[in-house]
Amino acid sequence: MQSLIMKSSKEAVQTAAKEFLQFVNKGVSPYHVVEECKSRLLGAGFTELKETEQWNIKPASKYFVTRNYSSIIAFAVGGHFQPGNGFTMIGAHTDSPCLRKTKQGCLQVGVECYGGGIWNTWFDRDLTIAGRVMVKTGGKLVHRLVYVPRPIMRIPHLITDVCLCLADTQPGAIGGVFEEFIYSPRLDNLHSCYCALQALMDSCISGDSLATDPNIRMVTLFDNEEVGSESAQGAASNLTELILSRLSSSPTNLTAFQQAVPRSFMISADMAHALHPNYQEKHDENHRPAFHKGPVVKFNSNQRYATTAVTASILREIASRVGVPLQDVMVRNDSPCGTTIGPILSSRLGIPVLDIGAPQLAMHSIREMCCTSGVLQSTNLFKGFFELFPTVRDMVTVD
Repeated sequence: MQSLIMKSSKEAVQTAAKEFLQFVNKGVSPYHVVEECKSRLLGAGFTELKETEQWNIKPASKYFVTRNYSSIIAFAVGGHFQPGNGFTMIGAHTDSPCLRKTKQGCLQVGVECYGGGIWNTWFDRDLTIAGRVMVKTGGKLVHRLVYVPRPIMRIPHLITDVCLCLADTQPGAIGGVFEEFIYSPRLDNLHSCYCALQALMDSCISGDSLATDPNIRMVTLFDNEEVGSESAQGAASNLTELILSRLSSSPTNLTAFQQAVPRSFMISADMAHALHPNYQEKHDENHRPAFHKGPVVKFNSNQRYATTAVTASILREIASRVGVPLQDVMVRNDSPCGTTIGPILSSRLGIPVLDIGAPQLAMHSIREMCCTSGVLQSTNLFKGFFELFPTVRDMVTVD
């Protein structure tokens, strides 16, 4: 019986990992990530909205909206939602460090370093281009996605006015002696994007959980996190606040949005640094994230991460109910600590936030590494979060 359970578990892990690789291999630029998200959401019965149009939001219904075609927000309205109720949110980012084309009219084209990549890993790779171009057709300017699925350069060549990223032509793959690892570009942060989106869609087909939910379940996937989020489509923009206030609006309750904020919760999902076997001293001895031992909750007293004792306790309760193990990490005092969209959104919205991420190695390399089990663990945790948060929040006695 135990062998059957282990076999079933391994099959589920491998299936989830392979499905994720289909997603990451298509997400060669933030624009392609949004395109793939749109395709999956439409297939799951979500309706596309436009910021410029009037919305008619209905209970137990599913929607999404994009900005700049590089950020996307998807949400499912609980059947018992009323203005003033909370939002159950997961945020991640669609961009990854890369080289971007910037000049025109030359045979040799300059590139910009986008984000804090490990740039030496980009040398001597078979590269291609991906992104979008604006085309004038029929008197209108329209955007078109660009991706050349073969190696065409190691040094960039002629381009026109465009927004293109260089991308590795080698697809992501499952590897390791026991097929326990994923080797892939853009794990940071398409791993989180995929798990959050898949969890949202899965939670909407689980019995009547959405029909009885008093909250709105939401996934926010932002562009430009790797360069500070200060853009119209970044987490530091007004996009999230505008969407939340729009969904909370009520002619009979003028403070509905303000009431919703303390009733809400956001998971900031971004990858975590796993323990490197050759550099164990880089991690505090009591906080050493390992592969296959669950997602990593991030703590930082200087607010580089937004996790608090309250938000951590809520997620631990949810994780225990869905059977997903958790790990903790706190960066050593003598080491610099990165940050995420978590503190940005927590400070701007006032919503309680927790930072978490699946463990990985070679973060910001052109080819990164994580464990296969992280996909299923993160997806199951996020699905449980969408379904259980309103109930678990009622257990909390401290606001």
